[in-house]
Amino acid sequence: MKQALFWKPLKGRKVKCQLCPRFCNISEGKTGYCGVRQNQKGRFYSLVYGRPCSFNTDPIEKKPLFHFAPGTVCISLSTVGCNLGCLHCQNWEISHPEAVFGREMSPEEVVKYAKDNHLPGIAYTYTEPTVFFEYALDTMKLARKAGLYNVWVSNGYINPEPARKAARYLDAINVDLKGDREFYKKVCAVPDHKPVLEAIKLFKKEGVFLEVTNLLIPGYNDKEKQIQELVLWVKKNLGPDTPLHFSRFYPYYRVKDVKPTPAETLDRAWETATKSGMHYVYVGNVAGHPKENTYCPKCGEIVIKRTGYYIEFVKEKCEKCGEKIPIAGEKWMK
Repeated sequence: MKQALFWKPLKGRKVKCQLCPRFCNISEGKTGYCGVRQNQKGRFYSLVYGRPCSFNTDPIEKKPLFHFAPGTVCISLSTVGCNLGCLHCQNWEISHPEAVFGREMSPEEVVKYAKDNHLPGIAYTYTEPTVFFEYALDTMKLARKAGLYNVWVSNGYINPEPARKAARYLDAINVDLKGDREFYKKVCAVPDHKPVLEAIKLFKKEGVFLEVTNLLIPGYNDKEKQIQELVLWVKKNLGPDTPLHFSRFYPYYRVKDVKPTPAETLDRAWETATKSGMHYVYVGNVAGHPKENTYCPKCGEIVIKRTGYYIEFVKEKCEKCGEKIPIAGEKWMK
């Protein structure tokens, strides 16, 4: 347990959390919405510091990050807790558990594990890294000193000040831009998606390498107008070279009555984005789909060949036409 960052005391031993846009007012002995930051006698503490509930090694492509250090394998860690309440959460057992749990593992031990096992980086993933901010931050600082990369897989629901602080030590981030305002209100238990949009732009401005994922759920966020608006926002605010992933939905948690996303919906989204001028668009969660490869936007040649999470080859420059392919994190590639 460690004293939390980004909060202020209120009268009557209450505290206001300022980490995310919920701005929870928390009475003594209680936690905020995320369930992992607690008011103890008018002081605010993280209950999950040094207590990862998940600790694995994954290909970076699984995040998904397709243009950052492709082909590398990294630590993937998370604690319990989340600041959204998504009805379709695939990690619901750890995002909103009945009680805090996790093994004991300090930031120093995480970095030592990476170094001892010759792993080039750490991904803060599975749940929302914002809610275990203190643990992630201290680990990222040590990882940066040790020459490791730091990447977040995030819902983007974070306030500007902590986002800027995290960005100082982040090399890449994939933000799940889930849908429009009504989607966030109906499915994610927050009023709107404006804070997410602002956080995405902030990470881009701060120089963090950025990719965006949109999980398409039939009947919720898969209308042509919704897809078009999302694509145009990404193109306008992040640029046409931003990797954009459209992922297939599978029934989870409280949305078990909806069938998996049809292949034609994913293909239509890919075509919409490509025709709108996005250069690197992907279809995810569909085994063996040809649109998980990276194609040269100028001539159509395959420049990164993928089969699932296996990388057959990476070409930072198209051999056919000479087009340079934007890839970050080259120094960590073997």
